[in-house]
Amino acid sequence: MSFSAFPSFPQTSHSHALAPFGWDAAWEAEFAPYAEQGLLPGRVVRVDRGQCDVMTADGIIRADTAFVTPHDPLRVICTGDWAAVEAAGHPRYVKAYVPRRTAFVRSTSSQRSEGQILAANVDHAIIAVSLAVELDLGRIERFLALAWESGAQPLVVLTKADLVPDAATLGHLVQDVEATAPGVQVLTVSSVTGEGTDVLAAIVGDGTSVLLGISGAGKSTLANALLGAEVMEVQEAREVDGKGRHTTTTRNLLALPGGGVLIDTPGLRGVGLWDAETGVGQVFSEIEEYAENCRFHDCAHEAEPGCAVLAALDSGELPERRLESYRKLLRENQRIVAKTDARLRSEIRRDWRLKSAEGRANYAAKRGGGRG
Repeated sequence: MSFSAFPSFPQTSHSHALAPFGWDAAWEAEFAPYAEQGLLPGRVVRVDRGQCDVMTADGIIRADTAFVTPHDPLRVICTGDWAAVEAAGHPRYVKAYVPRRTAFVRSTSSQRSEGQILAANVDHAIIAVSLAVELDLGRIERFLALAWESGAQPLVVLTKADLVPDAATLGHLVQDVEATAPGVQVLTVSSVTGEGTDVLAAIVGDGTSVLLGISGAGKSTLANALLGAEVMEVQEAREVDGKGRHTTTTRNLLALPGGGVLIDTPGLRGVGLWDAETGVGQVFSEIEEYAENCRFHDCAHEAEPGCAVLAALDSGELPERRLESYRKLLRENQRIVAKTDARLRSEIRRDWRLKSAEGRANYAAKRGGGRG
């Protein structure tokens, strides 16, 4: 992609030149220790092959990330970071980055179960969902869990709304997503008619937003609509399943003409949770509220007496799909945490042994009672 979308700045202070990229008094205060070392502030706009493009007060510079490439994959430099860059030299080096306010992290698809950081210092997580194909509510819940866990405010954007001309049908689809995303705004947009783009531009005009979704969800088209220019390459989605090719291959940070900053990301094939228990609880907040009225504080909502969650299920207040999805995501999250936390893994095994012993004792008691 071209960086012609970035505005050119006059040679002025950092606070003025970097303001369009999110620089504020709080960041300046946090950067003070690095400034004392003669380092310059800049926002990372793209990372690839051990180097990154950093927007500084003097424009974009190419910098090496060798000094900030630790073994922990969650501490590598990423798009959205505020970097401390050498003032001179060839090559220029990023010496450190300012502690992040938020971080969007997912589990990798590797067997090592490592976390992968996708974007840093994000205020809004825009989850793009195409209306050209059948809604996958479970996938939306996954994205929402990661978004809430990151510390950003999620927003679900239903793209290609012009492909659902019937207002009643569109209304039902929106209601389905709203029920899946409590506390989250759901917005319908169309790049063809322009529906919803002005509302979205107003939302992302303050702070940093990241665009998330699978290939074919319309992220690049959405980015172009917000940028007011054909900056991101767009390809047609396959008719058979609505999926597209990965037209965006890196995470790119762009300043929006109406204010705010946008990070566009490649389509995500996998959306694995990464230590996102709080995020899962936020997505399924109604279940957590029911759980507060369970008879036992450690109720598993399986078959316990006095379970308020199961009561809501029986009464029809809680859809079975929601409860099954909640259980699934909690189990997945527990597995990923256990793989990276030996202490928790030991506790899970101990609990499993205790429950197994209790089950055997109950079975033996039942058999003994039957013979009496």
